[in-house]
Amino acid sequence: MIVNASTLKAIFVNLKVTFNNAFDAAPSQWQKIAMLVPSTARSNDYKWLSTFPRMQKWIGEKAVKALAASGYSITNDDWEATVEVDRNDIDDDNLGIYAPQAQMAGFSAKQLPDEIVFELVNKGFASPCYDGQYFFDTDHPVAGQSVSNKGTKKLSAASLDAAEASLGVAFAAIERFKDDEGRPLNISPNVLLVPPTLRSVATILATSDKLGGQDPNPFKGKFEVVVDARLTSDTAWFLLDTTKPVKPFIYQERKKPVFVQQTDPQADGVFMRKKFLFGAEARAAGGYGFWQLAYGSDGSVA
Repeated sequence: MIVNASTLKAIFVNLKVTFNNAFDAAPSQWQKIAMLVPSTARSNDYKWLSTFPRMQKWIGEKAVKALAASGYSITNDDWEATVEVDRNDIDDDNLGIYAPQAQMAGFSAKQLPDEIVFELVNKGFASPCYDGQYFFDTDHPVAGQSVSNKGTKKLSAASLDAAEASLGVAFAAIERFKDDEGRPLNISPNVLLVPPTLRSVATILATSDKLGGQDPNPFKGKFEVVVDARLTSDTAWFLLDTTKPVKPFIYQERKKPVFVQQTDPQADGVFMRKKFLFGAEARAAGGYGFWQLAYGSDGSVA
């Protein structure tokens, strides 16, 4: 095959189509637990998370809440996936080997938000959120008191007592969360997020009429089970409320994943190494929303 501008254009148009088709077809479920926040700068400031906005009776002057002085910002990162195309493969009409790589680049680009968001979950026990505490922690400061959204019980459906000691405690904790004025936040957990190792237990809790063969299951139909293999702990599980405008986790997007290419025959990489390039680029980052919308247990205690 003769390598010229027309040939190169046709080759990379086909690779882009392959990339886009794979991108569109790739599965993604980060939207089930996170919110999309468009970004127009290097970083976004989320100090507004320090206040959980609530309507209240207007008597006299409006009660204006000051934002926390410490702030909470998320800086966008650069992401890429790059593939080399050897000029000899174009000369020899050996381009079939690049279609799978274009597909994988598209697949990976589509799943970038999932990679970012579920890594947030994995690090939630050791990464700070807007109040300076770890996202899942035992001492979030609220009105001068310490509030916990962290547990240690193993998720269990062996009996009603076992389920109450794990999932029941989580429901009770998250539904009791209050704002700085002591008013209930009306948190409504609707997602149980688990690794594949806890799929069966979570499914029983979500769908079974009985627990342990005889006890009635009060949790049936109360939540959706979300399973993701990116969760690195085999024992940790998470109860989330994703019904609010603000979600427990944030996917911040500065630049959507796009197909890019370098096809100039005079480029240094082509002249020195016979390599054309194509791949994907993006700018994005992740962070934590309201900790009040999440409860996490490391599952370390039976």
